[in-house]
Amino acid sequence: MLTKMKPTFAIRSSLLIIASLLGACSLMPDYERPAAPVSAAWPSGPAYKAETASAAAVPAAEIAWRDFYVDARLRQLIELSLANNRDLRVSTLNIEKARAQYGIQRAALLPTVSANGNQTAAKISDRMSSSGQSTISREYDANLGITAFELDFFGRVRSLSEAALQSYLATEEARRAQQISLISTVATDYLNLAADQQRLNLAVETLASQKLTYELSQRRFKAGTTSGVSMYEAQVSVEAARGEVARYTSLVAIDQNALTLVVGSTVPSELLPSDVIGAVTTLAEIPAGLPSDLLQRRPDVLQAERSLQAANANIGAARAAFFPKITLTGTTGVASPTLSGLFDSGTSAWTFIPKISLPIFDGGVNFANLTISKVDRDIAVANYEKSIQTAFREVADALADRGTLDERLAAQQALVEASSKSYRIYDARYRLGADSYLNALISLRTLYTAQQNLITLQLTHSTNRVTLYKVLGGGWRPEAVVAADDRG
Repeated sequence: MLTKMKPTFAIRSSLLIIASLLGACSLMPDYERPAAPVSAAWPSGPAYKAETASAAAVPAAEIAWRDFYVDARLRQLIELSLANNRDLRVSTLNIEKARAQYGIQRAALLPTVSANGNQTAAKISDRMSSSGQSTISREYDANLGITAFELDFFGRVRSLSEAALQSYLATEEARRAQQISLISTVATDYLNLAADQQRLNLAVETLASQKLTYELSQRRFKAGTTSGVSMYEAQVSVEAARGEVARYTSLVAIDQNALTLVVGSTVPSELLPSDVIGAVTTLAEIPAGLPSDLLQRRPDVLQAERSLQAANANIGAARAAFFPKITLTGTTGVASPTLSGLFDSGTSAWTFIPKISLPIFDGGVNFANLTISKVDRDIAVANYEKSIQTAFREVADALADRGTLDERLAAQQALVEASSKSYRIYDARYRLGADSYLNALISLRTLYTAQQNLITLQLTHSTNRVTLYKVLGGGWRPEAVVAADDRG
């Protein structure tokens, strides 16, 4: 009678499992994207240019970096950095790690099936044996079984799997953000090196010019046609220029070291920039779009949202801990006292062990875990909102710079021209003996400062395009897609 009831019990248990799976529910809260805590439009005012929308305008995030940067040497440096930069390599390895962790968590949704074979041998002593002689008994069994498979009735495992998935996707967004930052840094360091080389050349030219003036003042002093004051003023100009040459020589070396670090390998000399800040980008104006676009195009914002979704999923797992946990363990196989008879008829055997665990008293651990998960979710919301605010501020700052750069450049170029004319007049008067060198020295310092400021503004003009491209989410497109586009 008992033998007839076992299959019936197994069938009923199977039906119970199916019903549990079909009726499974999740305690994970529905996810809703928080409202963006920024204005719906970019700032406006005297510092900003009026943004004109164009249907043909391509958002920065959709412009491949190979299409944006046109300087051939810079493009090769960017390729080297993408292959060798250690920070980007760590980001890529973090993706692989997160993918594996997600695979482990997702595997918990499926039962683990294992095959086992065992031999049990026991010796019975003379005194314990009914026959008075020692005996050795053996038992062999082979089975296929499922061990402690959790029926996800309240969605605990699915919540943990969803959290792992969002964490994995967040690492992918982090890698994209790292690539955007890396490309921008390479371009900025490249431009800084070009600017400092140009400043160094200007200092060298100024030193050479002032040495000639100093030699002239020495000859005049020896001839008694000028005072020692003019000679010493000329010497002051020479020594100041020498100091500037030494300063910018050091800065050029430091810039090269910075470029080497970010590229991740030694930079070939043929890839170093020229001594003039050239046009490294192809677009003079980048459409800023709308602030809401940042939610879909900035990888760092998307990373923060993925982290928020993971925290939201963890709440479901914490809630499920208050409910019963049902696990199943079952095996089916064969057993025999002899190895040769292991697979004979009549040797089949099976076990079925359902287990239910209901938390009754845990000292408040489950409540504490639920509170932690909710606080983590609130922290993730704050981080997400902060990432949007940071993105908005970065774009607004870049737009404010862009809005006034053309006027500042025009004014600085006019200042350099006026200062140059003024210096030529004072220098000519000094050489003719009609004026002291003091006025020429003051005019020279004004010209030198104006020229250095012009180089700085030209650098700012170029880096502004690089920065705007970065803060609008440009430079993250996958390399395979970009390569396909370039071939197309």
